Amino acid sequence: MGNFLRPPSKLKRITLFDVVVAVILTWVLFVCIVPFIYMLALSFSGVQEIINNEVGLWPRGFTTMAYQQILGYPNFFLAYKNTLFYTSCGTLIALGITILFGYPLSKTFLRGTAFFMKLVVFSMFFSGGLIPTYLLISSLGITNTPLAILLPFAVSPFNLIILISFFKGVPKEIEEAALIDGLGYYGILSRIVLPLSTAAMATIGLYYAVFFWNDWFNALIYLKSSQYPVMLFLRNIVNGTMTVGEGSGAADRTSIGIAIKAAVIMVSTLPIIILYPLLQRFFIAGLTVGSVKG
Repeated sequence: MGNFLRPPSKLKRITLFDVVVAVILTWVLFVCIVPFIYMLALSFSGVQEIINNEVGLWPRGFTTMAYQQILGYPNFFLAYKNTLFYTSCGTLIALGITILFGYPLSKTFLRGTAFFMKLVVFSMFFSGGLIPTYLLISSLGITNTPLAILLPFAVSPFNLIILISFFKGVPKEIEEAALIDGLGYYGILSRIVLPLSTAAMATIGLYYAVFFWNDWFNALIYLKSSQYPVMLFLRNIVNGTMTVGEGSGAADRTSIGIAIKAAVIMVSTLPIIILYPLLQRFFIAGLTVGSVKG
């Protein structure tokens, strides 16, 4: 009887706008994923097949020669270890500093917040430049140490603004009730605000992790070769791939270089790509921080 009294469900009509958006997004997905699949196929393809331009979206003459070449380079695993260290420690340090910087700036009743916010916005568009930054880091005595990578880039103004916007969205009544109960601001931040800010933490944490994972230029300037991250190490491999295979012809060496470059792309991007599905729900929620609700 209850089924007859239940109002019929309303099905959403598919409009022309929905069709256009679906087509555009499908095309964007196609444009992004096809080159990645092609590089994957190249990395597992044989030299002769690459020379004959027979490789499409599926490997031809399947071989793992390119990956064996990369893994056979000395200090490859040391470089990967360095990258994991820089990414994990750098992300944790950056999150901690950004939280401690962003939470006070989200309180408009504190004096000086407007001034510091202007400094943050100013730093998004203007920087000291490469040479003054190098002189500063050198004068601090942290060159050739991991601190040269971890500390100078620990705060991103863009990520800081995202976090400030999220902190401002936390209901003031919750914090006022905690203050009445005798909880201090440090306790409010650790016990109330941060658990409610999981989406924002995951979003900016992913941003920081991608930055530290991909960074190679700063390592080239401030670190010695034994401290190089995997991105810089693989870049050096790519620049030297034309010397691979001294007993082969020029075409063979070029094809081996193409396969190794494709394998480098896979090795360097696949680990960070795997993070996106794991953090997708937090990432989507974090992107809506500060959006208009209605």
